Amino acid sequence: MRAVLLRDKVIGCLEGLKGLDIVALDVSRITDITDFMIIVSGTSNRHVKAMVDRVSSEAKEAGIPPIGVEGRDTNEWVLVDLGDVLVHVMQGQTRSIYELERLWSELPSDTESLI
Repeated sequence: MRAVLLRDKVIGCLEGLKGLDIVALDVSRITDITDFMIIVSGTSNRHVKAMVDRVSSEAKEAGIPPIGVEGRDTNEWVLVDLGDVLVHVMQGQTRSIYELERLWSELPSDTESLI
């Protein structure tokens, strides 16, 4: 249940900062690494940075500090590891190159979290 609440909190942060094409994938049945993977696009490196900062800050305030944050050097693709939830914050062009959703396409997306 904790993972679902964290997923919803992260999605709320991303929506609040106008994150684009938010997708939440439940990967709990196929990996022990995390329960949910959230993918969101930003319009610029500043937008990506703002979303990463907000998610990290809100999670920390909720008692779940990020385990790690990778990619802050360019803010093209930043991964925020919150344990039960992995957040991929990407610029649109980077997201279209790597197509993470296609890699996980066999999984049902959480339609409530699909924006």
